[in-house]
Amino acid sequence: MAFDLESLAEATSGAFGALVSTSILYPLDTCKTKYQAEVKAHHQQKYRSTSAVLWEAIANGQVLSLYQGLGTKNLQAFISQFIYFYGYSFFKKLYLEKTGNKSIGTKANLIVGVAAGACTVIITQPLDTAASRMQTSEFGMSKGLWKMLSESSWSEAFDALDISLLLTTNPSIQYTSFDQLKQRLLKRQLREKTATDSSPQSLSAFSAFVLGAVAKCIATFVTYPAIRCKVTIQAADSDDTDETKEAESKRKKTVIGAIYSIWKREGLLGFYKGIEAQILKTVLSSALLLMIKEKISKATWVLLLALRSRDGEGKINFQAY
Repeated sequence: MAFDLESLAEATSGAFGALVSTSILYPLDTCKTKYQAEVKAHHQQKYRSTSAVLWEAIANGQVLSLYQGLGTKNLQAFISQFIYFYGYSFFKKLYLEKTGNKSIGTKANLIVGVAAGACTVIITQPLDTAASRMQTSEFGMSKGLWKMLSESSWSEAFDALDISLLLTTNPSIQYTSFDQLKQRLLKRQLREKTATDSSPQSLSAFSAFVLGAVAKCIATFVTYPAIRCKVTIQAADSDDTDETKEAESKRKKTVIGAIYSIWKREGLLGFYKGIEAQILKTVLSSALLLMIKEKISKATWVLLLALRSRDGEGKINFQAY
């Protein structure tokens, strides 16, 4: 079976885009994750804001600790984006071939996205869990990937898998919100359009960017309680040997336990603790990833075509057996 070069080009460019965007925004991601992972009553909290994590690292001369787990996170981001973009492109082409349609509808597009996301999550969840534990470890106390995985059981490596699968609906909410906002804006433009203007209705680049950012914010807001619970479950274990606190820490490793702990200690607003940093990081990450992906996508496609042309000369073999 020959490799699908179009899907391979999409996957490669998407993976490299994720690698660069993850590296650039990693300190923000670490600050956000450490802040999200702390589940305590307001007067007991070590961090009062995401920026407090940054100032602690600066004050203690441990700025480089903001990068602890970067290698694992980059590996997870590269693999997950490669699988996602390849799976999305592959499932999309498969759908078009089976149905005979020339284009894919909104609902089918969302289903394809969720299917690609589910495949990605199942494969990369251990790396995601390890990266979260590295980020939430005390500064300078993070363990390496191999030690982190070897000390965990098989089930612990897949902590919060159910929530991760649920969060694959995030793009569905984003695209649905974008489509609704787009239709409303186009209808308003149509009402303001003069009778002599026959140009087709379309969004400007700026309008598309703004609506995309707003749609992503809506999706993040809707799914944020699940994101907060996921970080809480995946967070590094406390070094406290007190049996009561140790038992509570184990209880937080379940979905019900995480929900109960957040509700008991922080109340309803606790489920949205750190949402500002999450939205900032998510919007910037998406923008950077897509920008970088578009920049290198054409070059990747040209390179793969060149390699395929050499296949005909017997130098490169793109056949998988």
